[in-house]
Amino acid sequence: MDFGYKGIHMDDCWEQKSPSRDPCTGELVPEPTRFPNGMKVLGDYIHSKNATFGLYTAESPTTCGGYPASADHEDLDAKTFASWGVDYMKVDGCDQTGAYYKHGYKAMGTALQNSGRDIVYSCSWPAYTGSNESTKPFDEYIADGCNLWRNYADIQCNWDSLSDIIEHWGQYCRVLQPSAGPGHWHDMDMLLIGNGCVTEDEERTQMALWSILASPLIMGNDLRPGKVSDASKAILQNRDAIAVNQDPLGKMGLRLEETSTATQTWFRELSNGDVAVALYNAKTEGSAAADITFNFADVGITVTQVEVYDIWQHKSVGTFSNEAGYTATQVPFHGSAFLRLSAKQ
Repeated sequence: MDFGYKGIHMDDCWEQKSPSRDPCTGELVPEPTRFPNGMKVLGDYIHSKNATFGLYTAESPTTCGGYPASADHEDLDAKTFASWGVDYMKVDGCDQTGAYYKHGYKAMGTALQNSGRDIVYSCSWPAYTGSNESTKPFDEYIADGCNLWRNYADIQCNWDSLSDIIEHWGQYCRVLQPSAGPGHWHDMDMLLIGNGCVTEDEERTQMALWSILASPLIMGNDLRPGKVSDASKAILQNRDAIAVNQDPLGKMGLRLEETSTATQTWFRELSNGDVAVALYNAKTEGSAAADITFNFADVGITVTQVEVYDIWQHKSVGTFSNEAGYTATQVPFHGSAFLRLSAKQ
């Protein structure tokens, strides 16, 4: 909680399959052997720990796991979720035709807003409309009440999946940036950090780029004692990285290079005039470290002197002239240097 992670989110398969709804009330029913006391008791317990309660449904007859979902039941389900104390709803699709989504996601957004409880609405609609971000109606998603949305493929616990998502955002960041901001965010999917399926350098790259791109930080690892290494814990609890991610200006960052290159510069404008920069060693062959150089002017810094703060090391590495720029030396393979730039008075 001290670092800002405050929600406990439960995904698919919490529902009872048969009967799919309470025969008297029509409400969704939690699976009784796993949740014998019901969801209201679970929600109260989570709140007693000063955490928020996240739950899952879908805008389709069944969820992706084949459990009862919310199509044609938005009003009732939203009131049910509110009565259980739900604070965050992930609403998946799971209907490959997508014919219902235009109506369903709007209906659920309205129902959640009318439920009597302030519930964050996570929409998966964009993820079911293809990978071309330039054709997606983000203004419509916002108007329908979506606070965040999944755009792309589900992340898998390996580097190929993680790097594919990074490259997707690199290709479309200029299209996506205008529709990101306070109250409505592009969700790049869960953090793999702490699962042991990518290297520590790759974990740092995910944390840096999720922060630059203003993606929600949603941990997807086992939080039980001893399950997360100290190195991974340090990445997840890096206050300087979290401050970039949670910057109140809420402006999503960009990749400087418009096409994929072996070394890349990603940057984000921050609320106090600072700029966050991630220098990413994106090599696809070999495993060599790389020196990565960028010019301050290219990321919007035009003052004569610039202080460079290293987010991974938690310290200033010096003041540099604008003309000279900055070089991060020996950035690890698939790793990143993560910096905060400030005008030096």
